[in-house]
Amino acid sequence: MRKLIIIYTAIFCINLISCKSDNYDGADSDKKNVLFIMTDDLNCDLGSYNHDQVISPNIDKLAEEGFLFENAHVQWPQCGQSRASFMTGMYSDQTKHTKLNVDIRTTIPDVITLGQRFRQRGYKSVRIGKIYHYDNPGSIGTSSADDIYTWDYTINPYGRDKEEEYKIKTLKTRQYGGTLSWLEAEGSDEEQTDGIVATEALEQLEKFAKSGENFFLGVGFFKPHTPYVAPKKYFEMYDINDIDIPEMSEDFLKTIPEPAAISLRHKGDGKGNQYNLSKSEAQEIKRAYYATVSFLDAQVGRIIKKLKDTGLDKNTVIVFSSDHGYHLGEKGHWQKQTLYEKTTRVPLIFSGPGVVSGKKSNSPVELIDIYPTLMDLTEIKSPKHVVGKSLVPIFNDVNHKIRNSALTRWIATRFNNVEGYSIKTERYRFVKWGEKGEYGYELYDHEFDSDEMNNLANDPNYIKTVDSLKIEINLRIKNARKKPDGLGRQLEEKPYKRYTYTPGDLYDETGKRVYLKPANE
Repeated sequence: MRKLIIIYTAIFCINLISCKSDNYDGADSDKKNVLFIMTDDLNCDLGSYNHDQVISPNIDKLAEEGFLFENAHVQWPQCGQSRASFMTGMYSDQTKHTKLNVDIRTTIPDVITLGQRFRQRGYKSVRIGKIYHYDNPGSIGTSSADDIYTWDYTINPYGRDKEEEYKIKTLKTRQYGGTLSWLEAEGSDEEQTDGIVATEALEQLEKFAKSGENFFLGVGFFKPHTPYVAPKKYFEMYDINDIDIPEMSEDFLKTIPEPAAISLRHKGDGKGNQYNLSKSEAQEIKRAYYATVSFLDAQVGRIIKKLKDTGLDKNTVIVFSSDHGYHLGEKGHWQKQTLYEKTTRVPLIFSGPGVVSGKKSNSPVELIDIYPTLMDLTEIKSPKHVVGKSLVPIFNDVNHKIRNSALTRWIATRFNNVEGYSIKTERYRFVKWGEKGEYGYELYDHEFDSDEMNNLANDPNYIKTVDSLKIEINLRIKNARKKPDGLGRQLEEKPYKRYTYTPGDLYDETGKRVYLKPANE
């Protein structure tokens, strides 16, 4: 009989740093609640994003009932850094996060996170699963690099997928998180970690329906991140012979700057080649990813159904997104860590009161925009340090633009730590490598080249476009590096230490048990 270990942690700290807000006297039935659903490594291969193969009826229905952003992008194409950005409403240059395993309080100790802001306004802030960074699957069942000030209560489930890792197929022995790995699992949805995440979410919604408390509920799924594990029935939804694998000549690598080429091929490090796969192996892996997406979709459906069954949907804003996109063989690359469309672009769907239903926008938006948008929808004032922009004006006018481009940053760690920045407009993607562009540029015209296979940076027909986009990207970088008002201290990042005990919210980084006292805002 399998064991399910769920760590429940009650946190009694409202805010231990110097940040004031208006007084709050109790639950308010007129205030909007928030259901914040975050996935891990989900790209836009979904029915609602016009993918004709992936089966995602529940996410598609959420999009039909809400507002879908077609041109939404992350600020860093990797888990920890991206999550630090959207949970604080700031760019990575401002959060000082360039590595995975960093506790946000080590670099910006005075920041008011998204969940923390709701706590300040009297909401019950609850996390289930992964919202901040976890080593996936290594840290499943723990609090990993979570932030204790964000939540009143946390739930850290793990299930059968974690206990049966020994069954998983992998390209590197006993490695799963950063390695292509997959399993057609036995058992039911509810036995898997993400199935338990959904079950716990149902219980929390039931409690909120009975108590009438205002809530910010963060539901963090671990899929479709590797290992791609899902019950067999989801694999059976897809005929492996129908799985298409993109073809690409290695000559493409000669047309792009070296840091970009290295980023595309860094998985081929001689320790387990993850880009030169046979067609049959690639089909098996991509099918597993799609099966995992459909499994994830089913769990989202369970949660949305419970929200409606309890009547909470009438007063709850839903946000659905992913921490970054994902390559599935495009450009010969698998997984993330590039500055191309497949990695920077993510699904972003809002639904609920205050959100226009059945509409789409191609305006370039960023995940740091989630924070101020939720503040607007719940009529809460954003902290001064939040530099994202509210998306509410786009809800009211799909043609409205809050910015000209979406900005993403990446550091080519396997090429002298050269910094790259990318901007995506409605039509173009433009990439700059090096502080002054000394390592080269990339330009892709999505009107003719949505796959980004033809680098036009040196094309004489695009000189004016390149010159204009150089001005735009330099301005975007300059503004992203400015210290926001009201942020407080900015410190150098320091990866958190791992300990042998199961980390929980009542322990500090040395493993010492701490007791947090409530404090006024």
